[in-house]
Amino acid sequence: MGLLVVGSIGLDDIETPFDKIQSALGGSTTYIALAASYFSGPVNIVGVVGDDFGKEHINMLEEHNVGLEGLQIVEGAKTFRYGCKYHYDLNVRDSLFTHLNVFEKFNPVIPDKDKKSSFIILGNIAPNLQLNVLEQLNNPKFIVCDTMNFWIERTYDELQNVLKKVNVLIINESEARLLSKEPNLIKAAKIISEVGPQYLIIKKGEHGALLFGENTIFSAPAYPMENIYDPTGAGDAFAGGFTGYLHKNRDFSFENLKRAVIYGSIMASFCVEKFSTKGLENLSFLEIHNRFIEFRELSKFD
Repeated sequence: MGLLVVGSIGLDDIETPFDKIQSALGGSTTYIALAASYFSGPVNIVGVVGDDFGKEHINMLEEHNVGLEGLQIVEGAKTFRYGCKYHYDLNVRDSLFTHLNVFEKFNPVIPDKDKKSSFIILGNIAPNLQLNVLEQLNNPKFIVCDTMNFWIERTYDELQNVLKKVNVLIINESEARLLSKEPNLIKAAKIISEVGPQYLIIKKGEHGALLFGENTIFSAPAYPMENIYDPTGAGDAFAGGFTGYLHKNRDFSFENLKRAVIYGSIMASFCVEKFSTKGLENLSFLEIHNRFIEFRELSKFD
C-alpha cells in the first residue's frame, strides 16, 4: 500500500549570506513528499493551505506523483508562512516571523483511500494531531515520526504517547538531549528507546547521523558539500529519502535501515544545494544512485 505524509505546507521567506527568496515553497510535508517521490509513488499528503498557494506549486507536486486528495484549500485564507535569516555558520538562524494562518486550526482528515496506507510519516506537528492521524488509520505497518523542541517542552506527555506507537523517531541532537534530559547522546538514545520507538535516528547536521536499534549503533557521515545555499528542509528531505527507500524495498533489516539512512543523507544533500525545494525538483534516480556510490566510496576503509 501507499506512503502517506501528514504535516505542514507553507510559504517561506529565507535569507542566507548568499541570497534571499520570498514566498518560496516550504513546509515539512512538501520536502518529505518530494524526497520520497524518487523512490516510491504515489506519495499521498494531508495538509492545509490558503487560496494564496500558487497553482504552480500544485502542478509541480502533481508532476512528482504526489497525491493531493488530502490537501485542504481554504478560500479567503492565507497559507502558513515562516521567515528566517541564516548566519555564516548555517547551523545558526534567527526566526524572523511565524504566521500560522490556516495551519493554526489544522485538522488532518485522512481520505478513505489513504486510511489503508502501510507507511506513514508524521511531520513536525502537535502530538495530539499525530495521535489523531494514527487513530484514523487501518493498522499501518511502519510509522516514522518527527518532532521539535516546542512540542517536547509544552506537550511532553502527549509526545510520549506518540512515541509508544511509532517505529522510527527522527530528531536532532538538541531535541534528543531535551527529550531525554541527558547530555550524552548514547545515553540519551537508550532513554528515548525505552519509551517505545523501535529505531531512533539522531541527525547531527554536517556531522552526519546516528541510527540506534537492535542493540546496535550505526554512525553515518554526512555527504561532503562544497556548496550549501539553504539548509531549510534538509531534515525533512532526510526523512523522505529514508522512508521512501524503505517503502520501495520493504526490507526492515538493520543492514537495510543503514542504507536508508545513507539515502536520507543523500536527499538532504541535494536539498541544501538550492533554495526552497528547487534542489529536489529536477533529479533523476541515476543522479541519486551515483551519489550513493560516491558516498559509499568516501566512507569505505579496510
